[in-house]
This record gives sequence, C-alpha cells and structure tokens, in this order.
Amino acid sequence: MDENQYYVVKQRALPQVLLNVVKAKKLLESEQVETIHDATEAVGISRSSFYKYKDDIFPFHDNVRGKTITFMLQMEDEPGALLTVLQKVAEYYTNILTIHQTIPINGVASLTLSVDILSSSKDVSEMLQGIENLPWVHYLKILARE
Repeated sequence: MDENQYYVVKQRALPQVLLNVVKAKKLLESEQVETIHDATEAVGISRSSFYKYKDDIFPFHDNVRGKTITFMLQMEDEPGALLTVLQKVAEYYTNILTIHQTIPINGVASLTLSVDILSSSKDVSEMLQGIENLPWVHYLKILARE
C-alpha cells in the first residue's frame, strides 16, 4: 500500500488520538499554549503521538482553497430539494463547476457536484455537513479532491 495515498474520512471514523492531535495543533496555532508539551497535556495525548501524526492529520478545510471538490449525494425527489442544495453551496461561497442529476428512480435521484473552493469560501466541511443533514438527503460521499 502506498504510504502517500490520501483518504477523506468522516470524524466519527477516526480514533480519538488523531482528533486530539488536531486539537493540540489548534491550541498551538491559536497561541493558547506555548509549548507542544502544554498542548499535548491539555488534550490528553503523549508528545510521541503528537509527533507521530502531526503531519498526517488536518481538518478538511485546511489548505483546500483553490481546489476542486467533487461529491455525490442521493436524495429523495422532492420539489425544491435541488434548489436547497444549490443554495447551501452558494451560501458557502463556492463556485459550481459541474452538476449532474440522474432521473429519479423509485423517488430517489443521484446528484454529482464539482465545486471550486475560492479564497472567499467558508468552511467546506460545514457546507458538506449542512447538505448531508438536509431531511431528504440519504447520504453524501466525497468522490475527489484535486
């Protein structure tokens, strides 16, 4: 297996140690603590765990500007559902590059969107979570990040 391969994983699938590494990095970046020792102690991990994972884990929105994200979702065929998804994309100041919706089968359609993340875009992970939480969305899957 290639060690330089990237994966997009939902937060609930990550071990707590990785989430704590992200918390420690945020404490250091925000200057709430002065040392790595203080940051790791505050979040309850060892310094060795921090050093082992610090370069391998980061929030999805970090370093994503200027990138393209393609995601697919399955949603019920409800009047206004597509419009609401598109409004959510617009609310986060992302630019839609491509959009494709399948013909609904048994009342369910697939929607694939490619969006350009701009320097003015808001937190993309929040946007995706907001879309996924819409009542008629069955699931959302990120297909690519370039």
